Amino acid sequence: MTDQTSFDTATRIAAGDDGTTYDNVAISLHWLTALLVLTNFALAEIWDYFSKPTQQWMQSLHISLGVLLAAVIVVRLVWRLLPGHQVSPLEVGWVKRASKGMHYLLYALLVAAVALGFLLQWSRGHPVSFFGLDIPGPYGRQPRPVRHQIQELHNYVAWAIIIIAALHAAAALYHHYVLKDRVLSRMFPAARRSGPAG
Repeated sequence: MTDQTSFDTATRIAAGDDGTTYDNVAISLHWLTALLVLTNFALAEIWDYFSKPTQQWMQSLHISLGVLLAAVIVVRLVWRLLPGHQVSPLEVGWVKRASKGMHYLLYALLVAAVALGFLLQWSRGHPVSFFGLDIPGPYGRQPRPVRHQIQELHNYVAWAIIIIAALHAAAALYHHYVLKDRVLSRMFPAARRSGPAG
């Protein structure tokens, strides 16, 4: 295997491409997940620059969108496991398995981020609020070191998601514009019309 072929294979894995063609529901859920993740990450990175009332509003929105993300993840996992929603994979072997592993890693990190977000809010002694609808916690306010540790874990997982998602996107773009194959078009229908037929 040449260096270029090895690189192409690595980017296919990073793109999470296992040769599967997705239906419209799976595609919509994918992009909704991306939108929610990016919005919540951006909110967390910028709210310190705003006044206290605006910070509180942004933090409340962050929590509500986190609950929505949890629901979207559950729907995605259920939809992915149900038969009949995906065309048979075009590829076989270790690349396919590694690509699936990339998907499962992202799912695991998303679940961890949401779970830690819930735990963090409850550890502060507050319910998790979904646009005003409160989800009470199973325990009360926790000591500061516990809250700090949960916060740190939540932040680390969020950054891991962003870094891996950036690699995921860059790999898909590399396949679309350089290798001119169908990696991107499987999850971005517009690419099928504007890009190479691959």
